[in-house]
Amino acid sequence: MRIFLGLISTITETVLVVALSRRYGKRLACYVLAMLCLSSGCFFASTSFLPSSFSMYAVTLSSGLFLLEKYAAAVSVAAAGVILGWPFSILVFLPVTVYSLIRGPFGRVFLSGFLTSVSLLVLSFLADYHCYGRLTFSVFNLLKYNVLGGGESHLYGTEGPSFYFRNGFNNFNFAFILALLFLGVVPFARKKYAPDLLIVVSPVYIWLAFMSLQAHKEERFLYPIYTLICVAAAAVIDSFPDFFHDKYSSDQSIFEKIAKGLRPLILGFILCASHSRTFSMLNGYGAPLQIYQHLEYHEDSGPGSILCVGSEWHRYPSSFFVPSYISEVRWIDDGFRGLLPFPFNETLGGTTAAPAYFNNKNKASEEQYLKDIGACTLLVELDLRRPYPSRGNDLTTWEALAALPFLDRELSPALYRSFFVPYRWQQNNVFGLYKLLRRLRSDQH
Repeated sequence: MRIFLGLISTITETVLVVALSRRYGKRLACYVLAMLCLSSGCFFASTSFLPSSFSMYAVTLSSGLFLLEKYAAAVSVAAAGVILGWPFSILVFLPVTVYSLIRGPFGRVFLSGFLTSVSLLVLSFLADYHCYGRLTFSVFNLLKYNVLGGGESHLYGTEGPSFYFRNGFNNFNFAFILALLFLGVVPFARKKYAPDLLIVVSPVYIWLAFMSLQAHKEERFLYPIYTLICVAAAAVIDSFPDFFHDKYSSDQSIFEKIAKGLRPLILGFILCASHSRTFSMLNGYGAPLQIYQHLEYHEDSGPGSILCVGSEWHRYPSSFFVPSYISEVRWIDDGFRGLLPFPFNETLGGTTAAPAYFNNKNKASEEQYLKDIGACTLLVELDLRRPYPSRGNDLTTWEALAALPFLDRELSPALYRSFFVPYRWQQNNVFGLYKLLRRLRSDQH
């Protein structure tokens, strides 16, 4: 799945890089390509199976087609990104769509977008009817639920207005700052970047402003503009000499020469910092995936085993990683009051059913938790070594099958947890243990 998603991402980014090369030269295209390949944000977003990642693919492809002056195709891809991907991302597609309608033959561009939209909406409607067994429209339901009210998204966490700016810096380091400065560069490189590249990059500002106003924030919500951040940052780096260019002189000033020499150095620093971030993420937070892979080696737990997960429900990867000897994965009540997934029950009517525990407020159902913790054969938990006891510390009940270090973000300094600093990362950060535990049999007590 991830290889397939990575392939789609590669194709869309190739179109964008080729378009930039033809319009603005190979240097800018190479800068963008380097950031797309090595920036931490794109590394994780490009292979994530999420609506926001699909929107990112569509934004990338639509922007590339717009720069190649294929306006009808750009609008069609934008329509697919909104309808098949994430309806809220319409704000990201708006500048390219509007200018495509203005630039291209209006009738042809409009008809292309209209036919694509109608076709996809009909397919979506038919798919909804097939899966849900009644006349309903998931795209409209999503907008109605989130825009007109009903969803208690704050149950899953709220953040302040600076969240996306801090998150953007973590994922793109100084490239994010340069991207935000793109508007300041336009007056110095008006002939080069205005208006086309400005149109392509403008969603960065629109989307950041809109998403920062929402109370519930998640890193993945910024995915649609990730590739545009790379484009904006690369354009600023490429424009450094323009700040010192004297249009009345044919000779280059010493400052202009220095600015040209700084371009590859700054790009190299950004790419090194990006690799540092990726390394920190994989080594600091990679324990959950590795822990679930350890389940393969413990079939001696016996068929019909029950795997329990408490406060770590949000890091549960997929039932794909759960071996067949485990009959059920169940949640333990650790205080979370939001609705969590239930084991799929075919007897209720399959995908057409709306079980009683569903609710339009995302409120927790009492049925979602396993009442008898004694029924748990295996347990996954994170021990951050806080004053309150963890279940895994009861050695008369549980044995540790695997324990891997997991970075404690609350007790680790922001700089060292966000970026890997050689010889300092391990020393300055605090680590807990991500554990796979098994209940001791009665003859082992």
